[in-house]
Parts: sequence; structure tokens; C-alpha cells
Amino acid sequence: MTRPSLDAHIAALNVDDGLKSVLTVVARTCAEISRVVAGGALVGALGASGRINVQDEEQKKLDVITDDMLAKALLACPAIAGVASEEKDKAQIASNPDGAYLALFDPLDGSSNIDINAPVGTIVSVLKSPSATPVEADFLQAGRRQVAAVYAIYGPQTMLVLTTGAGVKGFTLAQDGQWFLTHDAIAISPETREFAINVSNQRHWAEGVQRYVEGLLKGADGPRGKNFNMRWVAAMVADVHRILMRGGVFIYPWDRREPSKPGKLRLMYEGNPMALLVEQAGGKATTDGLQPILDVQPEQLHQRIPVALGSANEIDALAAA
Repeated sequence: MTRPSLDAHIAALNVDDGLKSVLTVVARTCAEISRVVAGGALVGALGASGRINVQDEEQKKLDVITDDMLAKALLACPAIAGVASEEKDKAQIASNPDGAYLALFDPLDGSSNIDINAPVGTIVSVLKSPSATPVEADFLQAGRRQVAAVYAIYGPQTMLVLTTGAGVKGFTLAQDGQWFLTHDAIAISPETREFAINVSNQRHWAEGVQRYVEGLLKGADGPRGKNFNMRWVAAMVADVHRILMRGGVFIYPWDRREPSKPGKLRLMYEGNPMALLVEQAGGKATTDGLQPILDVQPEQLHQRIPVALGSANEIDALAAA
């Protein structure tokens, strides 16, 4: 059976040529990142870089390498007006007179997993730019205004999952470096028996989240009347990928240890693109079971939010807890 290629899919999209070129650059760069990640210690890519990023986190060598790869490739794309990275303090403005798009990205989500050879990924959000010479405020658009969201996951297979607002499709990287369609019309079941949350922090959550998770843990003996399984990869891209493949919920809630911080995950680089993909696949993506992530108006480039997303019926159950 001949599978459609990602190039053919992008060419057939009902979007302008500029967005097609942005998606092509993202896909090509993710294929290159996959090779670097796979090289690991053989190419000297493991371990810490000795640098601290804008999030006050120690960067892994691969954080720096992949950030440079993606920023350089996108800034060279004529359709790009500017980029913003989770790893950089400020947005970078391109010098492209025809730049019409903004790309925001987490170059290597879950990089703490690198040294143990667990899945990691790249997440990209694409927005329209109001001009070819944007300012930082132009990046602060609500997630509903995204024109595309993409992630690549580097695991046993490398996959790229894409939406431009008309459903979600998944492509697998072949050995020759080409992407081929392997998952058409991805849909999240409204029912599930799986959840992903770091239960070691349960005592620090808001009471509603604690009640909801306690009900899951009691299983068939509790108010839910059925057993649940917990999964936790410690990389948002991997946990969301599992949900897109077979359902489930992913929750990273507010934590009272840092009450001034609304959450841990970044709205612009993780929350918005993953929320668009989840909603396009029929799931729900919220901050708390009620507030849609895509309706949050950003105030800062590195704004953080709590996240609860996945199978619709479980997100509703969280909201009611």
C-alpha cells in the first residue's frame, strides 16, 4: 500500500503558500532533530549544558542544540516574521519582507528524559503576524487564533502530529527521512480508564483536584464504579500523544507550594498548541475542567497555566468534583 506523504498532504491543504512553507520547514527540522536525539551520547548530545534558561531551569545540551536548529531554520523561512522559544527570554524578529507568520515553540519538551532514553518531543504553535516587523505584543494572541499546531515525538518511532484546524493527522518518519501518513482522522474517545498526573504532589493540589483523583484511585470500590490505570511519562508531549492514540486525561494542576504561580506549563509553547490538537481530535483542553485553554488571553510570552485535557467525559467529571 502506498501511503500519502506529509509533503503531499501539506501541498493539498486549503491554506496559503506561506503557511505551507512554514509547516514544511518545521517537518524537515523535526526530522533532523530526530537524528540528533537518536545519536545521544555518540554525538556528545547528552548531559547538562551549564546554562540556565529564562525559566530558571538548567538547560540540557539538547535543549540548546534543538533550540538553535529550529530557530535558525524558521528565521530563514521567507514566510516567518518572528519566532519565540521557551528557551529564550525574548522573541526573535526575522528580516523577511514577506513574513506573515509567527512560530512559538518548545524545541525539546521533556528534556529531563533524555539521559534515561525516554520519549521527548518538539511542540510548535503558528499564528498570523499583523506585520512583517512584529513586536513582542503581537505574539500575545489567544490560542483560538492559531492557524496550525504541530508536535513531533521522538520515541520507538518518530511521529509528527498536525492540525491546521480541520482535524488531526499523524505521520511517521521513514528511514529515508520522509514522513508518511499512518494515523488519519485522529479522535479522542470521550470515555477512558487512564489518567496521567504526578500523584506524589496530591497533598499540594486544590481540593477539587484532590477529590477527583481520590475517586479515580478508589476505582470500582469508589464513587466512579470502575477501575482506572495511572500513566505518567513526565513529558507533556508523550502523555498527550498517548491520549490522542487511545484516550485518557492529562492533568498538571495548580500547586499550593507556589501559590503565586497559576501553573507549571507554558501557555504559548505547550498549552495552546496541545489544546488545539486535543480539541480538533474531539477532546477538551482546559485550565481547571471549565476554562478552555484556547480562550485564555496571554499577558506574557512565558505565561504559565494549569492544564487538564483529554477525554471529554473525564474533564467534565473533574469540573464537577
